[in-house]
Amino acid sequence: MSSSEWSFGRRALLLGIGALAACGYEPVNSPDGAAAGLKSGEIAVRAPVEEDEYTLVEALERRLGQAKRAGYMLDYTLKVDEVAVGITPNQETTRYNVIGRIDWTLTDLATGSVATSGGFESFSSYAATGSAVSSLTAQEDAHRRLTTLMADQIVTRLTATAADWRQ
Repeated sequence: MSSSEWSFGRRALLLGIGALAACGYEPVNSPDGAAAGLKSGEIAVRAPVEEDEYTLVEALERRLGQAKRAGYMLDYTLKVDEVAVGITPNQETTRYNVIGRIDWTLTDLATGSVATSGGFESFSSYAATGSAVSSLTAQEDAHRRLTTLMADQIVTRLTATAADWRQ
């Protein structure tokens, strides 16, 4: 890269940063941003009942903090199914997709009104070609990856829309 190309690249970067600052851009997690303090335990998550829910709640609480002074309640409905997708000519299943559907609602505890809500599907998969122990471990890992992905998507949505629902 020549020095003129390097200089042009630096100028473009500086102009881009300047344009963002001029338009009022502020990172959502900055001290004055819309999602500031979102990870401070202000969102309580409904207690889990089954195993996939436990890993979902654990992932959510890692990202949002455990509720200390909750102003909001995150409720959810989680459905997880496994579908055989890799089948040999001998009708042996070699691969499974773990498909999850989650619908969630964030309720303002002070007013009882729905602050925001959403829903989506996602999937993970695992191979069932090893020993019984390795297949079981792969299955458990696929479920854990799926629920962690779902928690990440919920937190991303909460963060991106915090200006709309946070008081």
